[in-house]
Amino acid sequence: MAAMALRSPLLPITATSPRDLTERLVQLLIGLFVYGISLAMMIRGGIGLSPWDVLSVGTTFHLPIDYGTATVAISIVVLVLWIPLRQRMGLGTVLNALLVGPSANVGLWLIPEMPNVVAGAALFLAGLVVLSIATGVYIAADFGPGPRDGLMTGLVRVTKWKVWIVRTIIEGSVLLIGWLLGGPVGVGTVIFAFGVGPLIGVFLPRITAWRARRSARLAPVPTP
Repeated sequence: MAAMALRSPLLPITATSPRDLTERLVQLLIGLFVYGISLAMMIRGGIGLSPWDVLSVGTTFHLPIDYGTATVAISIVVLVLWIPLRQRMGLGTVLNALLVGPSANVGLWLIPEMPNVVAGAALFLAGLVVLSIATGVYIAADFGPGPRDGLMTGLVRVTKWKVWIVRTIIEGSVLLIGWLLGGPVGVGTVIFAFGVGPLIGVFLPRITAWRARRSARLAPVPTP
């Protein structure tokens, strides 16, 4: 994106116009809020969680904190791990760390426990789709990677290992720790592992392309 750049101690923030910047900030906030709601949907589904959520829920069994607070705390720990990797944070990185957990708490307050496994599985699958869309929405806003994605890319850059190797080591380690803490591992964990990538692959390019077209339309028209 072009011309207008804002000074920031974080990653540079650029936009084609003030309206473009405003729209993208709103898009970021909506994406993060909906992402948190999708996590709550999968938790209420009761058939297993993603590795990071297994860790967050497992943490709540050993500390006097709720799921949202555990998610924020883990995100902050992950950001600390960025320091030796010399990763630069974006505004989206910070807001991701701080807002997803509270948004998930709102979802847990609004969404009741499911009465049976069939209803739980349906809610989990719906949550997975919503999460994939929300991921595309906040990534396409282009304000920097989330804490976990930044950890992965930083390790790839430093170790020179392939992305899938680093991702597998991170997710496997997190899942193991979360399971040892008592976090819920189940069929949903497997569904998430194999389903989230393809689903994000469907939604992210389309949302990114729409955002690029929209930002281009909001650019000032050059004067002759």
